[in-house]
Amino acid sequence: MKPLAGTLDSCDGLDGRQFAIAVRRLADSLQYGTDSSPFVGSGIEYAQSRPYESGDPVKQIDWRVTARMGRPFIKEYEAPKQMPVYLLVDTSGSMCVSSIGLSKYALAVQIAGGLALAALSRMSPVGIVGCGEKKFDTKPSLSRHKMFLWLHQLRHFHFDEKTTLTEKLEQLSKTLTNRAMLIVLSDLRQPGANNKLKLLAQKHDCVVLQLIDPAEFGQLRTGIFRGEEAETAQTFVGHNRSHWFDNETANELRRGGIDHLEVKINRPFIHSLRGFLQKRDCIGRGAR
Repeated sequence: MKPLAGTLDSCDGLDGRQFAIAVRRLADSLQYGTDSSPFVGSGIEYAQSRPYESGDPVKQIDWRVTARMGRPFIKEYEAPKQMPVYLLVDTSGSMCVSSIGLSKYALAVQIAGGLALAALSRMSPVGIVGCGEKKFDTKPSLSRHKMFLWLHQLRHFHFDEKTTLTEKLEQLSKTLTNRAMLIVLSDLRQPGANNKLKLLAQKHDCVVLQLIDPAEFGQLRTGIFRGEEAETAQTFVGHNRSHWFDNETANELRRGGIDHLEVKINRPFIHSLRGFLQKRDCIGRGAR
């Protein structure tokens, strides 16, 4: 199947105002602003005391524990919750392939907007990174105006480009010095991206929301058809029960410590996404 032509506006059928309303409603539904601080560092709230190590600041010595244990201990505090959030949106041609009215890309941009607003509500700076050939890379900001500007720019992207998700992940691994949250919205059609994600997950909080079209898991509801791969232009013949979705990708990501959720674009997703995000508070990064 070839990607839909034109811009995203012709895919989601929403004008700018309608899109903004949809994003705000999604952010309210997700209620993604109650997560506890998952990292320990020099913050505000006391977390624990640990043995003193060479180079630790003397002013952080816990004198009570030191006196009780007979050797120096250091106070540690919960790091501030204002951890930067990077939303990596796959802008490649395969994301615009759609067997229904709504494309994977259209839904990915809406979800990115909802997550961005939710993150801004807890004062976490948000940056949006486009993972296609065209350069679209923004630094994290607390401005809602900038966030909507970036989202509207993404909605007007053309979809005749190849995925550069692996390259973007490589760039982030070199430029991100402090821990950050990385949320990838993609159909994961590029080899090598999983390995880069697993490397990033060793230092950062990584989440993958994998967008899936019904045609990719055998629910096309049609007979035999001829299609063309959106990124390689390779032709193929398929039928209504052909499967292009690989469950091993999800298993590989989870083994690498990366939280993964399948988002099937023809099914309601808010409940499962909200549960997924709430579950991460209990057994995700915060439980480590």
